[in-house]
Amino acid sequence: MIKKIVFFHLIAILWSHHLLSQPSNKASVVKVYEVEQARQAVAVDDNHFYVINNTSITKHDKEKGRLVKEWVDQDSVLVHLNSGIILNGKLYSCHSNYPQTPMVSSVEIFDPQTLEHIDSRSLGIQYGSATWLDYYQDHWYVAFAHYTGRGGEEGKDNRWTQLVQFTSDWQAVAGWIFPPALLERFANRSNSGGVIRDDGSLLITGHDEAEVYVMQFPDKGYTLRWVNTLPVGSFGQGIDFEEKEEGMFVYGIVRKENQVVVSKLP
Repeated sequence: MIKKIVFFHLIAILWSHHLLSQPSNKASVVKVYEVEQARQAVAVDDNHFYVINNTSITKHDKEKGRLVKEWVDQDSVLVHLNSGIILNGKLYSCHSNYPQTPMVSSVEIFDPQTLEHIDSRSLGIQYGSATWLDYYQDHWYVAFAHYTGRGGEEGKDNRWTQLVQFTSDWQAVAGWIFPPALLERFANRSNSGGVIRDDGSLLITGHDEAEVYVMQFPDKGYTLRWVNTLPVGSFGQGIDFEEKEEGMFVYGIVRKENQVVVSKLP
């Protein structure tokens, strides 16, 4: 009898993982912007979106996607900018030396009005390759990726990926890993983008799939909870999020087509 109970419990776990891995509905794409280059991420504010590439950022109006400003790292110091977010009138972007090892990361800060580079916070060799960040309830949250394939460190794979919580003055105080089933979804890649909503839930992406994963902080333990999978019209990479009266919207990119895609969440 005990063996039967264990068997059915295992089936229930596998079935729940199967349901989580299936997007709940078809993606609802509400707008597509054609841009010259879209490689890493997109950030948004009230009137503009910002396309982040490895060593450059472009600013576009939301009405038609027209180019407003462009910044390029003229002195070739930066290597691999990742996700960005607008906070308190500043554009923050994660940066790493991917695919070089050992992994080194920093946070690069820009003036979104002019795209002038105004500050930098070096995170050094610590947790991995910084891919996205957000600020929630007086703390910074930074995702540090590890890779099973290209860009991975010897003896480590994407199971080493984690989300680290820092105080407002950048003292690390907590960390969480990702569920094994979601790591399988990332394949050889890792967590590329993410945002934290006002209710404390997270929307994160992998590297390639046209979906976002809804996560929650655990009540106990150290593993983030994967609670839902939602379809979007963009493919992994860095995302940003808007919540309006008419619904919730995710901004993402399609690298192959150099597009910024806005998807309404179901």
